Amino acid sequence: MHKLIILRGNSGSGKTTVAKALQQEFGENTMLISQDMIRREILKVSDGVDTKALPFLQELLRYGKQHSEIVILEGILVAEWYRPLFELAVELYGHDLYAYYFDIPFEETIRRHKTRAKSSEFGENEMRSWWVDKDYSPVLHEERISAELDKESIVRKIVDTVTQKTF
Repeated sequence: MHKLIILRGNSGSGKTTVAKALQQEFGENTMLISQDMIRREILKVSDGVDTKALPFLQELLRYGKQHSEIVILEGILVAEWYRPLFELAVELYGHDLYAYYFDIPFEETIRRHKTRAKSSEFGENEMRSWWVDKDYSPVLHEERISAELDKESIVRKIVDTVTQKTF
């Protein structure tokens, strides 16, 4: 059974950290798709309406469905801009799609960002310009992750939920 985990939220909310921990936890044959990696490093394209990253992310979802037991897609993934990606995700994975929105206050994302290695690449002003408050997707049935949960609790919660239907 192929499963998709989507982790969305603002910059500095903990998505990438949790995604990497989930990939480690699930182990072999777990594909991690990072929006930042695709958009900023592989394609070097801007985000926004009709971003050139969208068709590539769609192809990666298709690839993951065919070749990986678990696919983890993480990124800011603004709901309006990435709606076609989410619609494809629902079409491909149906009930085997687990979506989470990191609903973390701006001040907390700034605090978390300051602990990251890439904190020197951008700061509070850039993060504020990217901020989309309560960017819930009308397509995905997302569970909200709050600032009260630490990384280990989030990882355990997701692993337990995803593996419940597996066995």
